Amino acid sequence: MDYQRKRKLSFITIALLFLLSGVEYAVILPTIWKYLQTLDAPPYFLGLTLSAFSFSGLLTGPLFGHWSDRTRTTKKIILFANLFEIVGNFMYFLGFSKWLLLSSRLVAGVGTGAGSSIFGFLTRSSAPEDRATIFAAVMACRQAGLLIGPAFNIFLRLCDFQLGPFVVNKYTSPGLFMCFCWILLQLVVLFMYWDLPPLDKGKEKRRATGSTVADNEEVLADDEEEDDEEGKPLMKSQELVGSYGSVASKNLHQNHTEPSAEAHPNHISSHSSSEILQSESTLNPFKNFSLSREFLREEVVVLLAAQFITLFNQTALETMVTPLTQKYFSYGELENSVMYCLCGVEVIAGFLFVQWLSVRVAERAILAIGLAICNISGVWCIIFLAKPVGGYEWQLSEFIIGVFLQVLGLPFVAVAQVSLFSKVTAEKTQGFSQGVRRSVAGLATILGPLWAGGLTDNLYIMLGVMMALLALLTIMLVVSYNRLVEPSKEQQDENTTENCA
Repeated sequence: MDYQRKRKLSFITIALLFLLSGVEYAVILPTIWKYLQTLDAPPYFLGLTLSAFSFSGLLTGPLFGHWSDRTRTTKKIILFANLFEIVGNFMYFLGFSKWLLLSSRLVAGVGTGAGSSIFGFLTRSSAPEDRATIFAAVMACRQAGLLIGPAFNIFLRLCDFQLGPFVVNKYTSPGLFMCFCWILLQLVVLFMYWDLPPLDKGKEKRRATGSTVADNEEVLADDEEEDDEEGKPLMKSQELVGSYGSVASKNLHQNHTEPSAEAHPNHISSHSSSEILQSESTLNPFKNFSLSREFLREEVVVLLAAQFITLFNQTALETMVTPLTQKYFSYGELENSVMYCLCGVEVIAGFLFVQWLSVRVAERAILAIGLAICNISGVWCIIFLAKPVGGYEWQLSEFIIGVFLQVLGLPFVAVAQVSLFSKVTAEKTQGFSQGVRRSVAGLATILGPLWAGGLTDNLYIMLGVMMALLALLTIMLVVSYNRLVEPSKEQQDENTTENCA
């Protein structure tokens, strides 16, 4: 099978994985509270159970990312992580006690840690100019899962039978259904996913610059040999020694052809040492790795802040919406389901629009657009949602506009900050970096509902703090706007030299 076909099938598998993650959320969330009530769980257990899933992903994301960076493999990590999804959902199906239900979500959440490895894989196997498009498509797949999930509940809620000693009803059936889905995905990953070699982003540039010395046949032959060797992973010590030898022979060739090299006898050894250090860095991406040097840079802090604040606000508003619609509009499960469905359609349309826009506009501009929309939404919510005015129709219009603006800004911010983050952090440790980013996201999804849950009767305080966070993020973006770009080739070389020193 050729490379392009393997790449296409691997990306389809990733899309299915994110689709299933969205389906799982949409299938389990509607019934989990009543499921807990049948097990005599106190009200606070709902928050604990939902947070347990995010907490596991928060811890395992960097670990799986670190694993993928060291081994340059993703397939076995996905297969391993999916086992936790299978076991966790089966435990959810058993549901003998509230503690087993809590443990089931804790175990299933471990599987989400593979997302950091997947984003690292997507970064290494895509060109920088295509990255926002690919990330937007992957995120849209999860939103599609959130839309499809409620459709499965139509028949899952009708389940009422025995499976041996186990009861299958509308509460336990989502766990059994998702367990079966994750088992099928294991087969898909096994037969349709490949660990593709990293995309050689500098290959075309080298070929372009090589045309200036086209008259030198020996140099061209050396370049072709180099390209062929770079396409192979440096996994064995013999190959590494061979690469050192090729570097040395190339330097000796330059020493004979360039008179200036004779005046600098240390030139060969210093250049060769630099190449050797870079090769060692490829084999061990965490050699001389520094957390502070990687994550405490201005542009990285801004993007991590964007990740945290937008997700914190999103989950807080999601928590607030249901009590608000019940209080002012007397909405039940059906009305809320329709509302969430419409929001899902809007989000998917937003991701598709950002996917189209990303090839025409820089990511930092997309981030600025999304943040501007979020600020408008925040101001609108403080003015009109904290204390609605007018009659029923006017209040409903205020609510719809506020939700529409909030949902509209999410795809812009989400895609832009993930794409930019993959460019301003080192590619060789991309899995670990994406794990850190997803851990920040997990922390936001835990704290957001906790913040909103305790302040549903004090919306001015809740929305005011959220607006203050958005204002802070806006200031950070304005100050650091010029730094939110992909580092130049010279800067990347400098960073590589510093890390190898």
